[in-house]
Amino acid sequence: MSPDSSSPAPGAGPGAPAPLVPAAAAAAPASVPAVAKGGRRGGAAPRAPKPGSPGGLGASRWTPWLYLAPALIVLAALLVYPIYQLGLISFLEYTQAQVSGGEPATFQGFANYTELFSDRQFWEVLVATLVFAAVCVFSTLVVGCGLAVLLTRIRAVPRLALMLAALGAWATPAITGSTVWVFLFDPDFGPVNKMLVWVGLSGFEDFSWTYDRYSAFALVLFEVVWCSFPLVMVTVYAGIKAIPGEVLEAASLDGASNWRIWRSVMAPMLRPILVVVTIQSIIWDFKVFTQIYVMTNGGGIAGQNLVLNVYAYQKAFASSQYSLGSAIGIVMLLILLAVTLIYLRLLRRQGEEL
Repeated sequence: MSPDSSSPAPGAGPGAPAPLVPAAAAAAPASVPAVAKGGRRGGAAPRAPKPGSPGGLGASRWTPWLYLAPALIVLAALLVYPIYQLGLISFLEYTQAQVSGGEPATFQGFANYTELFSDRQFWEVLVATLVFAAVCVFSTLVVGCGLAVLLTRIRAVPRLALMLAALGAWATPAITGSTVWVFLFDPDFGPVNKMLVWVGLSGFEDFSWTYDRYSAFALVLFEVVWCSFPLVMVTVYAGIKAIPGEVLEAASLDGASNWRIWRSVMAPMLRPILVVVTIQSIIWDFKVFTQIYVMTNGGGIAGQNLVLNVYAYQKAFASSQYSLGSAIGIVMLLILLAVTLIYLRLLRRQGEEL
């Protein structure tokens, strides 16, 4: 028997058996420490970072707010304080007498809101505003998305021409665009009526588009969509170009039609972009002022084309009832917040990450 396998361990008695040591362990250097499970020496478990430390949970929770703090401060200065003042005036008696300093402003509580909600004209204007804004948003999204898809199917030169025309409409000030559209549909000198008569449509000789309530709303609708669709078109077009071409090609090879490709492939992938442009369109179209005021001469005959923004302007500045105008502004703000939150909640129920 060799001395390596039979010699007793140090400190063992003369009759103690020699310990059996595996060959691999015997060959390992004595200076290498044992490595515990998990890859840490000495068998110690890995420690979680403390909350608030650079890698901790507290730091990751507050880091986004630190980056957003400058923007939030600016928004608070530009939005929160004016909204506070608007809400404060809506609870006061604030007319021309209080503005000029002849009488002190007195607290009225909810008296202004009670007067507003008991006014039948307010509810008629509210319904008209909701319907008009909904039609404007739907039409803008349809036109913008349709032209965005068209941009992906045409050649470079017509695509450039369409982009320049859309950006020109987008860059035109609202008051300028409204004045141009009023001239185009003028009953005496407008080219639209003359063209309709030339193609054989009777009844458009000296036809006034702003005399009837629905034709006046339709005219304003055309102008609102004309100046609003470029944002939707450019944004959706950029989103379509970001979709991998292999996905669209695979859907086309599977026999999907253009409508099916848009509904089943493009629209789900573009949903975050569509959420943004939809919310922006809701806000813009709900508070339309310039187009209605210019094209219908302040709200149409006997106020038949009033929307909430023009109605608030008439109450506040034409009638010097600033408290009622402020109350209408607060109601508009609450409606927009409610519509936006409901829309986002419905999307989250469908499993969308916003």
